[in-house]
Amino acid sequence: MELHEYARCDAVGLRELMAAGKVTAAEVEAVARQAVEAADAEVNGLAAPVFSPALDHARQGPLAGVPFLIKDGGPMAEGVEFFAGSRSLSGVRARHDHDLMGRFRAAGLVTLGLTTAPELGLSFATEPLRTGPTRNPWDPGRGVGGSSGGAAAMVASGAVPLAHANDAAGSIRVPASCCGLVGLKPSRGRTPCGPDSGDPVFGAVSEFVLTRTVRDAAHVLDAVQGPGVGDKYTAPPPLRPYAAELPAAPGRLRVAVTTRAWSGADVDTEVAAVTLRVAGLLAELGHDVTEASPALDWEDVVRGAEAEVFAVAAPFLTAPRRPDPARMEAVSRQVLEEGDRLGALDLMAMLDAQNRVSRSVGAFFADHDLLVTPTLGQLPPPHGALSSDEPGHTGASWLRKLFDVGPFTVVFNLAGQPALSLPLGQSRDGLPIGVQFVAPHGREDLLVRLGARLEEALPWSDRTPPAFVGRR
Repeated sequence: MELHEYARCDAVGLRELMAAGKVTAAEVEAVARQAVEAADAEVNGLAAPVFSPALDHARQGPLAGVPFLIKDGGPMAEGVEFFAGSRSLSGVRARHDHDLMGRFRAAGLVTLGLTTAPELGLSFATEPLRTGPTRNPWDPGRGVGGSSGGAAAMVASGAVPLAHANDAAGSIRVPASCCGLVGLKPSRGRTPCGPDSGDPVFGAVSEFVLTRTVRDAAHVLDAVQGPGVGDKYTAPPPLRPYAAELPAAPGRLRVAVTTRAWSGADVDTEVAAVTLRVAGLLAELGHDVTEASPALDWEDVVRGAEAEVFAVAAPFLTAPRRPDPARMEAVSRQVLEEGDRLGALDLMAMLDAQNRVSRSVGAFFADHDLLVTPTLGQLPPPHGALSSDEPGHTGASWLRKLFDVGPFTVVFNLAGQPALSLPLGQSRDGLPIGVQFVAPHGREDLLVRLGARLEEALPWSDRTPPAFVGRR
């Protein structure tokens, strides 16, 4: 298999080639290693040297032999050193697999490395001082989003067809928009979160992957969905495999669309125009499209998101040996300082704010089947626009700065609905623009159906970035 052939395949396509005997798993892994090294040289998307050998995995499974990467967001795979994007951590190895990692292994995914992430995952920019900026394959002067930015850069550049990602405020969808990928944040409780936490970031985190195609997202979801033993949250089981939803019609939907940020932040005109064009297409396809959105108090959104930030800080504050503040970035130091002073009543007020957001969004979906928004409010920002080593921020002021760039995603982490970013447009300068689709809790099936139809109507597979390893 040649590099250009490999890079053009999605995960399902690679698995089909291996199942048909047209290429062996060993040949795929060999060319994947070339692709990963080449892509990393272009985008700086690896947090550590590639694994040699690959992590243990099943030789049988629905995605057996498909190359894969995991995110440096914390302990994920037994024995693998993690950094959480920080210079303050070294030599820390995971004691056991995350429950999701066990499912990745059982699916047969061949894990080859660790992707970059911002320090403690606290940014929509993947530019940690530990590794330096991860560069956007579409424009090296721009960022890749965060916090799953390294994963997005490596998938978009053709290094691997899919990579592990997670999302507490937009960390799957924001990088998907920046890098021209499919980014599905599953419903709260759809994928496992244990064994070390039963309520990760107060239920805001969803673990999954970034992909280039809707069908890959559907097949991976089939492989990993369902609660782990003892999980606090569970989503209703699907009526049939998500892959079976790919050819299905979504039915006539009650679609709401908005390009107005609940925060009042400006939304780029090109971004808004792409979203409205997609809404127009949905109307042409027979759906009932109206302008509407949940009624939200933005202060509740920010206050609810603050609880997430301090939940991220908690493991570092309760560790037997705290990280050295001198080796942390300014925002991280501030978050840990504020977390150390946080009182129980303050935390309860944040959780009450989350509840109000969740109730408002839930009420909205009693009358609507789908909400369409931009994924990001802006085009991918240049490097340095979201510097987490910028002094003077509080936790709340840092969140407000992030949400000025990405005001549309965090709401659905607080409320728990599934949300899908699709690369349905480009700017005049050729930068990807993502559109977000949000469905009621548990309705990933609806997002798969709709995503597949939009992939047919507005295909993106022929669009590849300049830093794509599959160019001949």
